[in-house]
Amino acid sequence: MRSHEIDYTLHGDDMQMVEIELDPQETVIAEAGAMNWMDPQISFETKMGDGSEPDKGFFGKLVSVGKRALTGESIFMTHFTNVGSGKRKVCFSAPYPGKIMPINLPEVGGEILCQKDAFLCAALGTKLDIAFTRKLGAGFFGGEGFILEKIQGDGMAFLHAGGTIIKKELNNDSVIVDTGCVVGFTSGINYDIQRAGNLKSMFFGGEGLFLATLSGTGTVYLQSLPFSRLADRIIKEVPQPKNHG
Repeated sequence: MRSHEIDYTLHGDDMQMVEIELDPQETVIAEAGAMNWMDPQISFETKMGDGSEPDKGFFGKLVSVGKRALTGESIFMTHFTNVGSGKRKVCFSAPYPGKIMPINLPEVGGEILCQKDAFLCAALGTKLDIAFTRKLGAGFFGGEGFILEKIQGDGMAFLHAGGTIIKKELNNDSVIVDTGCVVGFTSGINYDIQRAGNLKSMFFGGEGLFLATLSGTGTVYLQSLPFSRLADRIIKEVPQPKNHG
């Protein structure tokens, strides 16, 4: 199934929104709760799966979405369709401060791997799947690095990253990154998780216990403010209730 050809405009700087323009009968899929506003005659429906394989039977769809359920993600996605006669718009917003990354999938080989919570929305026809890292044990201890989402298609997809985005081009090279700072990377990149130094530096150095090594040839997208880091800082500043007992 070829993806729908959608037009878009990005608004804002640190709390961005992406405005999607749909021709009649065009559809964009999104995670539940991402929609900010929409024009009249945009119909929205919550469906099981991404709709990339409409000929799949119920059990085929169940197997596909079952992988998402294992990761804690919703098995349902919202489909927004222009049911009017002219162009209509629907807008999606970022869930926390950061940037929205437009990814033209044909320009990255038709596929990108990303953190499982990075996906925001995409043209109908885009396939969302789960890609497991090769080192299962290392993945468990690496936190965010364990489960990656694979986005495939020939249209536009939009990812969200926290803080500032850095785009690094690797040419038979490697880079070492905190696991939470990886947003996504193209299919020519290998992904591994390693322990961060010795036990002393792991527990007293202030860095994460595990680091991701990205190597190969392709594009890597990094974020300056992973949500886990933002949440940890907020939790530390919340006053703790006093125990009067």
